[in-house]
Amino acid sequence: MKNILKNFFCQCARPEGFLGRCMLRFMNFGHAPLTNWGLTHVAFSDGMTMLDIGCGGGATLKRLLLRSPKGKVYGIDISEESVAKAKKVNKDLLGSQVFVEQGSADCLPWEDQTFDVVTAVETVYFWPDLPKCFDEVKRVLKSGGQFAIMLEVIEGDSVWTNVVEGMTVYSPELLKDMLEQAGFSDVEVFRKKPSYATIKGVKK
Repeated sequence: MKNILKNFFCQCARPEGFLGRCMLRFMNFGHAPLTNWGLTHVAFSDGMTMLDIGCGGGATLKRLLLRSPKGKVYGIDISEESVAKAKKVNKDLLGSQVFVEQGSADCLPWEDQTFDVVTAVETVYFWPDLPKCFDEVKRVLKSGGQFAIMLEVIEGDSVWTNVVEGMTVYSPELLKDMLEQAGFSDVEVFRKKPSYATIKGVKK
């Protein structure tokens, strides 16, 4: 039983196969409270172009469009299984307002100054070379664009880091410092008990 649970939670980083599909369903449901709260700290207007990095099962793409109904939303994920699920969840708007592709946060396949908003929900734990990823986010954001990281605050030595391979824990304060070092301005940390945090920065 222990091994089954470990295998299941290891799907957090890169969902694959049957267990990966189960994890994606779990993510779409389980991340809803954090995401809905976190998005209250982002200033939305209609017609925005938005990106969710590590889009998982695609539920955040739907939540972004609810806040900018005439906008367009893009999703990217390293997992082929995630891309397939996100496309399925958003099939009604796929190709018109929703666009999903496979790729990594450290090499985003979009031109400079493409997006008004970039989000990352429960995913920076797994990003390679975080400073490089933040530089990429800054590159694809328009001037004045917002970057919002949403996560559950985890201690450095926890059941999650002991179970999930390849997971690196960052405190909200460290992420704030890293965003400032990457050149983001007006970086703020928002917290909600017991463990939610949103770190938001703006591209100058």
